[in-house]
Amino acid sequence: MQLSNVVLLQSDPVLARSLIASLCNSFRSVHMASSLDELRSSVAKHRSDVAIIDMESASIPDVHSLSSEFPGVSIVCTHRLADEDMWTEALNAGAADICPSNDTRGILTAAVRSAGMIHSAAA
Repeated sequence: MQLSNVVLLQSDPVLARSLIASLCNSFRSVHMASSLDELRSSVAKHRSDVAIIDMESASIPDVHSLSSEFPGVSIVCTHRLADEDMWTEALNAGAADICPSNDTRGILTAAVRSAGMIHSAAA
């Protein structure tokens, strides 16, 4: 079963390509954003279930703002040096999870799990 749509904001183009390739197997559509403003537009335009955000391109207040602006969208954060403090801050800001940027499998799992919870709640 393919879930619906995901939007990705990733500062590293190599990681972005790897994530897109993995996400395409589980989501109906994957859209790449090059900025936080573009991510906002893309989430609204494509009615995304999940937004994957590189924390080197956004801040904790940005995550909080996105979580408030799009309450039905699950936010998965990534960072190359994610630690417990950042994880706690991201979750408190409304993120569903935070994963190391190079953990493609972990990011995919978090995105699919988050989208699955959204679909279960809607059923």
